[in-house]
Amino acid sequence: MKLSARNQLKGKVVGIEEGAVNGIVKIDIGGGNVISATISMNAIKELGLSVGKEAYAVIKATSVMVGID
Repeated sequence: MKLSARNQLKGKVVGIEEGAVNGIVKIDIGGGNVISATISMNAIKELGLSVGKEAYAVIKATSVMVGID
């Protein structure tokens, strides 16, 4: 995976709060730091996100995206 965003923080999914359209994904990036991102439920399913799975918090400007290898 190659992205233009320079802030790519690898971590582990520690929580997913599912909503009707969007969900909140929480990624533990270590050092007691957890990043939360609101993404669509479709994206959560397409990425196969689940608690315990490794993922990246990708930060570009004011947006946070989630990516996987």
